[in-house]
Amino acid sequence: MKKYLPIILLIVGILVLVGVVVLVKKATQGPTTENTPVEEETAPELAKELRPFTSLIPKSDGHWLKLRVEDMKVPNAVSLDYELLYKTGDGRTQGVPGTVAIKGVGLIERDLLLGSESSGKFRYDQGVEKGTLTLRFRNDKGKLVAKLVTDWHLQSDGPELTSVDGKFTYTLNKTATGVWFVTMMPFGTKQGASNVVVASGDYAIFSSDGLAHSGK
Repeated sequence: MKKYLPIILLIVGILVLVGVVVLVKKATQGPTTENTPVEEETAPELAKELRPFTSLIPKSDGHWLKLRVEDMKVPNAVSLDYELLYKTGDGRTQGVPGTVAIKGVGLIERDLLLGSESSGKFRYDQGVEKGTLTLRFRNDKGKLVAKLVTDWHLQSDGPELTSVDGKFTYTLNKTATGVWFVTMMPFGTKQGASNVVVASGDYAIFSSDGLAHSGK
């Protein structure tokens, strides 16, 4: 046994040295790409007078939101990426993305489904109340030139309509049964916009029936 002891110690020493080299190499390489967070794109703040008036108008069943982006005059923008995110009643996060060319276009409209569609059959997500809308404007090289983000709140059958941040409240004089409302910040301003119940300060409310519901 004593005869083999130097050989055993040599082998153990080599194994320890290899282990140290491997650990040092991993430490110097840093985290792998898989674990490295993707850096969010940034863009300069867009002046308020250049921001498009943006609406999310609910349909009468509460399962669709019509996205309207109008008065688009973002400098150098030729395309728009939109992304609607929302939470379902069971806590899942769902998204509706899209891209559209906007060069020479002043208005775009898209019907966004709060659910999914397969072979002409629709599955509607239940319990949807709150979400976010993100608009990303890009130039002809794909570079981000403006980014806008807002929260939205979908409500129905209640006299009190509120913004997600709790800073805006509108109480209907009469409960509008079966009517859906979206409260949000529309970025820009516009007179006579479609389906607007009220526009006050930075907030606006859009209705599924297109009527002006009185309140305070």
